[in-house]
Amino acid sequence: MSDWWKTVDARAHADAEPLNPQRVFSELSPLLPDDAILSADSGSSTNWYARNLKLRPSMKASVSSTLASMGCAVPYAIAAKFAHPERPVIAIAGDGAMQMNGVSELITVAKYWERWSDPRLIVLVLNNRDLNEVTWEQRVMAGDPKFDASQELPDFPYAGYAELIGLAGVRVESPDAVAPAWEQALASDRPFVLEAVTDPNVPPLPPHIELGQAKALASALRAGDPNAREVLRASFRQKLADLLGRG
Repeated sequence: MSDWWKTVDARAHADAEPLNPQRVFSELSPLLPDDAILSADSGSSTNWYARNLKLRPSMKASVSSTLASMGCAVPYAIAAKFAHPERPVIAIAGDGAMQMNGVSELITVAKYWERWSDPRLIVLVLNNRDLNEVTWEQRVMAGDPKFDASQELPDFPYAGYAELIGLAGVRVESPDAVAPAWEQALASDRPFVLEAVTDPNVPPLPPHIELGQAKALASALRAGDPNAREVLRASFRQKLADLLGRG
């Protein structure tokens, strides 16, 4: 295993409250079917999709790319199922994207899924109650603390809603439950929502942090960021994981 992948794996297993989002992806990676199709939304979930999943040549994957359009993952997944009804499809979205349009798109899934020869359309929702990508951009690019009024999202029972409309789902809040949840989703006889309650304060650290980014983050935390203590704790755990991962 390369030093880079050692670091990625170590970060994924660092402690978080209640769940490290990277863990959700690292547990999925070895379980991915060879013919899987994946669709990624825009947001912090895209960081983990890009860093923590090992895709094989037989798979297909899509992302909003430079358009950075929120709400694309579930519609992309539905389109993939109509184009390839025999293949398992996994949509990856944050709770912001799900509240924008993903929850409504589950109604479309409920309407059509019985037409597909392979019923597996799995929607992973990272439930952290935060518009997380913008929160971190404000901190690291502008040096501004998190602004709760624009960034906080209401909680919503994504897995419970899926069950309400005839699909399947599970809510995950502990590291030990992640792998069994993925196994359950991949064995499901109908579309499945895996709702992972993740820590919004796990920093989307790049491999190399520029001095300006570090200064901006420090400025944001000093300026009264409401999650400053949690961000510092999570950042320390991630950097410690970096050191251990390279050992």
